[in-house]
Amino acid sequence: MHAVILAAGEGTRMRPLSGSLPKPMLPVSDRPLVAHTASAAVEAGADELVFVIGYEADTVREYFGDSYRGVPVEYAVQDEQLGTAHAVEQALEYVEGDFVVLNGDDLYDTAAVGSLFSHTPSLGAYTVSDPRPYGVFSLDGDRVTDVVEKPDDPPSDRVNVGAYHFPAEAAAWFDDVEMSERGEYEITDVVERLVAEREVRAVPVERWLGVGRPWELLEANEWKLGELDGRIEGKVHADAELEGRVVVEEGATVRSGVVIEGPALIREGATVGPNAYVRGATLVDEGAKVGHAVEVKNSVLSPGATIGHLSYVGDSVLGRDVNFGAGTKVANLRHDDDDVKFTVKGERTSTERRKFGVVAGDGVKTGINSSLSPGLRLNAGATTRPGETVDRDR
Repeated sequence: MHAVILAAGEGTRMRPLSGSLPKPMLPVSDRPLVAHTASAAVEAGADELVFVIGYEADTVREYFGDSYRGVPVEYAVQDEQLGTAHAVEQALEYVEGDFVVLNGDDLYDTAAVGSLFSHTPSLGAYTVSDPRPYGVFSLDGDRVTDVVEKPDDPPSDRVNVGAYHFPAEAAAWFDDVEMSERGEYEITDVVERLVAEREVRAVPVERWLGVGRPWELLEANEWKLGELDGRIEGKVHADAELEGRVVVEEGATVRSGVVIEGPALIREGATVGPNAYVRGATLVDEGAKVGHAVEVKNSVLSPGATIGHLSYVGDSVLGRDVNFGAGTKVANLRHDDDDVKFTVKGERTSTERRKFGVVAGDGVKTGINSSLSPGLRLNAGATTRPGETVDRDR
């Protein structure tokens, strides 16, 4: 069984975090986002993984190499991002027999992926309260009878989440897909043909998250950090207090006076403290530093990120090698208590989160005592002056 994992897209809605890193390779707990999908496929019984890569392709190759968890890996290159059907078509030279296709920037519960592998043909179906923005399945029991894209009057509350088990003959259908009005070759055309010609099972997906925007990366980490079992392999000072599910990897250091309330992951080469407070679902990635008297709450610190002493960072995502100067404070709550908004592709978009702080691209540096407003976007390499209050994207 081959598992085709789509990981070629640029991820423009995830900017500034995806400026030089593919969205599927952004950090979620102890591995990149796409590695959670790959792990689920391996556990489900995949004999080979085929990654469709494009944007910053070498980053994916370097991580997975020629095998992952004992399963061989192949790479298909999508030079132009011309849609999901076009992406799968690039992988078909490596595929024999039935095959599974999964989105590399989505998280699926492992049991659902296993069930998808067990039934041919089948489609992953997730229950949502408002299905109108999605492709929606019409169902007869657990059989899919139709797929309707973004309907005003949805036929059910079960939606398409980009998880497909195709029979072998479907491989030939991808060549027949015509370009859509959006200028893409879309996998939904193949799905519609599959539903029309075969008896297709809807596989229940109990938990799913499409990770397309920065605050969804926070949600992804909240999910996966919550699944960790606590363990201490690095250096933890006797005066430090670790509560709940906390992982301190080998090579990490937790200094005196530190309090960590899990779920939290302190990765290899990272340092915390002294006298720091880490709480909520927080990832302190490889080589990241949390300084003296710093509080970090429900945040992601990418590799090499540093938060200088006497700072507060809440509900935020910091890219690689970010350096927050001493006394930098992040505000994560609006005075009117409304949901925080964030700029996505030039438009202010509700995060649907009451608390959301800052998204800082790679290499951002703040001057000492900088104050950063909720929902602030700092593009890669941006800087602030000492004592500056920043309330507009930079």
